[in-house]
Amino acid sequence: MLPSSNLKLLAAIAAISKPALSVPLTPLGPAVADCSRAVLAEAADAYVTAQSTGSLDALKKVVADKWDFEENNKRIDATKSVLSKKLKIDHRRTNFDLVQCATFTELIAADPANPYVIGTQIRHGADGRVTLIDSVASTTGSWLFDAKKTLEYALQEKWDTIPEGKRDTREHIQAAGDAYMSMWDNATASEAVPWGTPCARLEGGAYTGKNRPDDSCKAGIPSNHNQAPNTRRRYVIDEAMGSVNILCVWEHMMNAADSHEFRLENGKLRYVHTMTECGGRTCKL
Repeated sequence: MLPSSNLKLLAAIAAISKPALSVPLTPLGPAVADCSRAVLAEAADAYVTAQSTGSLDALKKVVADKWDFEENNKRIDATKSVLSKKLKIDHRRTNFDLVQCATFTELIAADPANPYVIGTQIRHGADGRVTLIDSVASTTGSWLFDAKKTLEYALQEKWDTIPEGKRDTREHIQAAGDAYMSMWDNATASEAVPWGTPCARLEGGAYTGKNRPDDSCKAGIPSNHNQAPNTRRRYVIDEAMGSVNILCVWEHMMNAADSHEFRLENGKLRYVHTMTECGGRTCKL
């Protein structure tokens, strides 16, 4: 049985969801029976190697015969994607979803000559091979972009494995992320967010954390709740990391491609990481 705090959060999500935009609390996609962490890790490592070399060669041993690449919410030829750019990776973190057989990898390349912050979901088919690589690739002109600052702040944070007895359920983790994402179009959504203290938000290169016990992620949350919703949400949930990554269409900002990642500790929000890319244009509200 879910703890009472989790049940309250799920009830709050149900109350704020609009029928046309409601999102199932069990993410889309069937569980893959033969999915393993080793399979996921091999593919994630191959992806990072491909990005580091600017070549798809490393992916050949892990992808399916027919696989797709999506960049900033558009299906494109992978050979013409950000993967064709050789990037010096300064930071990499991968989270694992053993239910959906998927991973989320955060990459930071802080080289001023070729800066990127990339969030990538990788999805596997029934045989364990990769069927989709789905990336939000932010760079100069993206919302609040500063790869050097992003790297500095990301390295200050502690994303460690949560002991089994202290882990939140998948439902609670996703519900927390969905509540946050619904604040722009629903006035009561913020009441369902399990705000934690301290909490730090890394938004582009801007950071709300000051290494103080009263750090908060509430700074700058929307006061205008009549904006467009954040749709086409795709999830990767890692209970051991207490995290959910949500890729979506950020409709109220130029229909941008967006990645929001949330980490919960003891049921409460601890970290938020965002990347928002506006189709090659400078992002503007």
